[in-house]
Amino acid sequence: MVNYKSIKLSPGLYFVSTPIGSARDITLRALDILANADVLAAEDTRTLKKLLEIHEIPMKNRILISYHDHNGSKARPKLLAHLEQGKSIAYTSEAGTPLIADPGFSLLTGVISAENNVTSAPGPCALIAALTVGGLPTDRFCFEGFLPNNKSQRELKFRQLQSYRGTLIFYESAKRLKDTLVKALEIFGEARQAVVCREITKKFEDIKRGNLKELSSFYSDKNVKGEIVLLIAGAVDFDTDQSKIEQYVKDALRSMSVKDSAEAVALAFNVPRRDVYQIALKIKSDGD
Repeated sequence: MVNYKSIKLSPGLYFVSTPIGSARDITLRALDILANADVLAAEDTRTLKKLLEIHEIPMKNRILISYHDHNGSKARPKLLAHLEQGKSIAYTSEAGTPLIADPGFSLLTGVISAENNVTSAPGPCALIAALTVGGLPTDRFCFEGFLPNNKSQRELKFRQLQSYRGTLIFYESAKRLKDTLVKALEIFGEARQAVVCREITKKFEDIKRGNLKELSSFYSDKNVKGEIVLLIAGAVDFDTDQSKIEQYVKDALRSMSVKDSAEAVALAFNVPRRDVYQIALKIKSDGD
């Protein structure tokens, strides 16, 4: 069944988010734009063609332009020229939201400088999907994209983020996951909670939660494949936040056991479970 409708798009550049896994994770507006744009541009033209075929969107006689990190300087003037002619352009990265750890920023600044219209058709994004299901605090987070390939630079990046108090999010390759977890354990400490999201939204989606010591041990002998999103809990000064932790424990104890309350609060605040357990025991005892 065809889900798109025929519409007239205003001239401009449309950044269209596309599925990171299931082809059905696409918005109706995204389908409308892909079906009606005058020009199509993509980081990977083969991926876009396949997506169009799945959703029965015809190419017709439209131009399809490849735009990625390696050909941006040559492809960008062509796209800007189409905009100057009053055409609409739909741009997609290989998967997910364009510009988020993907090419497109130079194209965006070029379009803005030329005072052409630019808009977004929001949708799938691996970091947001992982943050949603990870189980770490979501009120404050820092996305660092892909970690450096160089080991010393990777260590430096971790040390720079050691005291950040929000959830840290990284994209990482499967082949480097083991080394990255070992280095994270060394820098952040074994009590720091983390989550490894593999193949998020795909057929073999897998999510592993635990502290860095547990995760490092788990993946030490695993042959991991697929796309990885790594989440690491932010730093917490236990002494400073103890009164806040005590209040959360009291709230948790209203509906949970001492053990479950301690585990939930320890995970949320990234503090040792044994310390929170002692707090929970004392509060429970005083209440009784």
